[in-house]
Amino acid sequence: MLKEERQAFIIKQINLHNKVLSSDLSMKLNVSEDTVRRDLNELAESGKVLKVHGGALSKSFHYPFQQVDVYAKESKKEVAGKIVQMLQDGMTVLMGGGTTMIEVARMVPDNLKCTFFTVSPLVALELAERSNSTVILLGGQLSKSSQIIIGSQVINQLAEIKVDLCILGTNSLSIADGLTDSDWEVVQVKKAMIRAAKKTAIMSIAEKLGSNQNMKVCDLNAIHYLVTDLSPRDSFLKEYTEAVTLV
Repeated sequence: MLKEERQAFIIKQINLHNKVLSSDLSMKLNVSEDTVRRDLNELAESGKVLKVHGGALSKSFHYPFQQVDVYAKESKKEVAGKIVQMLQDGMTVLMGGGTTMIEVARMVPDNLKCTFFTVSPLVALELAERSNSTVILLGGQLSKSSQIIIGSQVINQLAEIKVDLCILGTNSLSIADGLTDSDWEVVQVKKAMIRAAKKTAIMSIAEKLGSNQNMKVCDLNAIHYLVTDLSPRDSFLKEYTEAVTLV
């Protein structure tokens, strides 16, 4: 594989999953980690990714308020619009982080009267613009890579609440492996969020379906709703219909 092809693959993986590990890319590309690190350094120097220890991060994920192109933005808006239609006055809602979640927060109607809990400072700021909604930002350590609150403090807080609906973004989702992620601390927070909810909705653009990471959040049958940018009747989603309600 030529260097240009490798780097295009790397950018695609970062756009889809927000974060990539050098070790994972090395296996997928069948090249040495030194080769991957050189590619990541070149991409970082050209301003296409953010280089971190052990891998790289998406620029659009970490600077959502700046004029940075958000990958698949229209698809993410389609997903966000479907989620907003699920919200009703009086609901208590728990929200994760990510670029799609920020789109959800931006679409929440001003006249909606809900109580929103969130582990994302960026989502909390967007929700705070909604005058009739109560916004509660759960506290703890801020993860620099995922930009959500992590650690035992937030997990303890999550154990003390019970919400109507938990809304989570997706790193990877598949029939065989369920919801997976690449960050141990984030996995623990997502598990606690699911436990705190009567029902859970997972948001995913279609491109992420069928992918998997090395750390499991939950099986597919622990999820109540799968919200994608496709029609629920799309043949691509057929294998998911037995496990979850498609939106």
